[in-house]
Amino acid sequence: MPTPHRSPAALPRDIEFRFPRHARSVGRARVLLREQATSWKLPDELTDTAVLLLSELMTNAYRHAKVSPGREIRARCVLSYEGRLRVSVADADDTLPAPREASPDDESGRGLTLVQALADDWGAEPRPGGIGKTVWFELRAHDCK
Repeated sequence: MPTPHRSPAALPRDIEFRFPRHARSVGRARVLLREQATSWKLPDELTDTAVLLLSELMTNAYRHAKVSPGREIRARCVLSYEGRLRVSVADADDTLPAPREASPDDESGRGLTLVQALADDWGAEPRPGGIGKTVWFELRAHDCK
């Protein structure tokens, strides 16, 4: 019996990028997400929020992951047909992040607090296979079905 064929439009909208662990990768991730959001016809406000939050997660992975040289950072974006955009960043460091309270004089330390405030949901979990972690956020994209 033949397998039913699903049209490409019926498939989940899912893309993954791999980056070197370098400061330039943060900007490259922002550009790629903005381009992908345009192709998915996401609203500008949702796109701006997603790009900002991706930037925070990528910066954390680049700056704080204590891993051997040559390890990559992976960013994945999934737009479900239920209207949710899920963006995740994975690195090879096992330490799960937690928001912290930055003092007014601190020049950094507000990234996860920003993610917590702007995302509809977010979290962090160990990666399958036991190497590293994935930090993710979700935003509602109701108009994108």
